[in-house]
Amino acid sequence: MNALSTAESLRSTPEGLLWEPSERWVRGRKGDVTVVDSRHPVLVWEPGVPVPLYAFPREEVREDLLRPAKNPPTGTHTGSRVFYDLEVADELLENAAWTFPAHDLAGHIAFEWFQRTGKGLDSWYEEDEEIFIHPRDPHKRVDALPSSRHVQVEIAGTVVADTHRPVLLFETGLPTRYYIPREDVRLDLLTPTDHHTGCPYKGTAEYWSWHGKADVPPNVVWGYPVPLPAVAAVKGLLAFYNEAVDIIVDDERLERPVTHFNKTLSSRSAH
Repeated sequence: MNALSTAESLRSTPEGLLWEPSERWVRGRKGDVTVVDSRHPVLVWEPGVPVPLYAFPREEVREDLLRPAKNPPTGTHTGSRVFYDLEVADELLENAAWTFPAHDLAGHIAFEWFQRTGKGLDSWYEEDEEIFIHPRDPHKRVDALPSSRHVQVEIAGTVVADTHRPVLLFETGLPTRYYIPREDVRLDLLTPTDHHTGCPYKGTAEYWSWHGKADVPPNVVWGYPVPLPAVAAVKGLLAFYNEAVDIIVDDERLERPVTHFNKTLSSRSAH
């Protein structure tokens, strides 16, 4: 039996990691090569990182594909000191895997996810469903609820959206997002961009930028043309970053929240 029993609850390590066993069957691939095939994965949360990653027992990893890292990084992954390069089909992926220094996670190996960091394994599966960007957090909920609230969005005093039929998306740890039918949005004030992002809970988003004179970050509006089934209610609707625009709900002007997206929006403005 795996030493990390599924009967144990969420635990912490002296290094500041949180971890818990998962009962999901997880596979990770590079191209057509399965590098990880695990029925005993462990979810790990690093300090200051809002999303988890997986670590896997060594016996469920293709260790024959791992090489001691030629240029191991420093100061990453909670002080990890052992990194591996991954060699698959004559391609060497530097620092694609590592071990944590925590005693609780001894004998486990973690991997980079290409869609999140631009390196590492490029496709992942939980059971027979492909997942993207990072593992889903079992302690997080995402609910998309149709509503009849009156929602308005303003940019520099201009009303760019006005609806009585929004879908409110409640996601643990984030402000409520207000998804609005396109017919209720001033699309003439927005320009579609080639920016896209992925979310393991919602799918792949497309973006629009405001083209007025106000100082607004690019890609301030997004939508999911083909959302994942759990949030099908937001299909084709548009949402605005609460952090960068003014949102009025039932005549109450909401305070702009401060989230990790503020930094992302600021970096976009800098470019």
